[in-house]
Amino acid sequence: MSEVQTLMDMGFPRDRVEYALQVTSNKLEPAMEWLLAHVDDPLPTRQNAGDPPGSGAPPAAGEDSSSSGAAASSSTSGAGGEATADSQVAKSLKCDDCGKVLKDHTEVEYHAAKTGHSNFSESTEEKKALTEEEKKAQLALIEEKLKQKRIEREEREKTEALQREKNRIKSGKDMTEAKRRMEELEMKKIVEQRKREKDEEKAARDRVRAQIEADKAARKAREQKELGNPEPTPSVSSTTVSSPPPAGVKSPPRDYTETRIQVRLQDGSTLQETFNVKEQLSAVRVFIQMKTGIESPFSLMTTFPRKLFAEDDYEKPLEVLGLVPSAVITMTKTAA
Repeated sequence: MSEVQTLMDMGFPRDRVEYALQVTSNKLEPAMEWLLAHVDDPLPTRQNAGDPPGSGAPPAAGEDSSSSGAAASSSTSGAGGEATADSQVAKSLKCDDCGKVLKDHTEVEYHAAKTGHSNFSESTEEKKALTEEEKKAQLALIEEKLKQKRIEREEREKTEALQREKNRIKSGKDMTEAKRRMEELEMKKIVEQRKREKDEEKAARDRVRAQIEADKAARKAREQKELGNPEPTPSVSSTTVSSPPPAGVKSPPRDYTETRIQVRLQDGSTLQETFNVKEQLSAVRVFIQMKTGIESPFSLMTTFPRKLFAEDDYEKPLEVLGLVPSAVITMTKTAA
């Protein structure tokens, strides 16, 4: 396991490393912190078949001292004969490339993967435990690595938070732009709808005017027939010039189709727009709301002669209200 070898390479004993990983669910950083916090604490005594030497059960009560002595004597004599052989038993492995002494094959695999060395041999040299100074230096190194990992994690979290904020701002800008485009499209639709309505009203007026002229001509023809003095129809090629109307006779009023409305807002600024004389006063109020974005209720009035329009006036055409061919309207607050 790479976590075990990593911690062993930092100078911790294998049994303490395995126990630290066991109590921290095989997580490297928590295991480092546990080892640092319990560097001098004894490990709990194991009671299974894999216990290290010295933790076995005491000899049975039925064995006497003589048998124990005999066994000890036999063991001593046997050990004397095998002393030379034991001195030649390999106690570690050594890297022939750099000379580092390694405890077992796990350390060999980790060292080979880390350095790329491939030449190893058995050695009778036993790997020495770290001195107090080495332990302190190793602990300081571990603390520095933990600190560096925490700094990297905090930097990563800051970067992710910054990226999330950028995404949120970009999303807000996109929503604002989409809303603006929708408002522009809505305004364009309203303008086109108003233009179509104006065209339809103009066509209707033309049809009515043509019908009125036709009715006048028919009525005049009937009157002349009843009087028995038909008036000759003037020729198209006639060069007769009509005489001007006598003095003092007023010319008929002009038939206006449009009126120009100037609106004075509450902040002193003004708006101008041309409306069809058949449009209602409510169309002027809608125009003000679209241009200014004001949603609170307000009223309209004329200054000369002074007149505050009532609620039912907003359903009347502009020509009926006397706002033709042009007028100045003032925007005012609605009375409570």
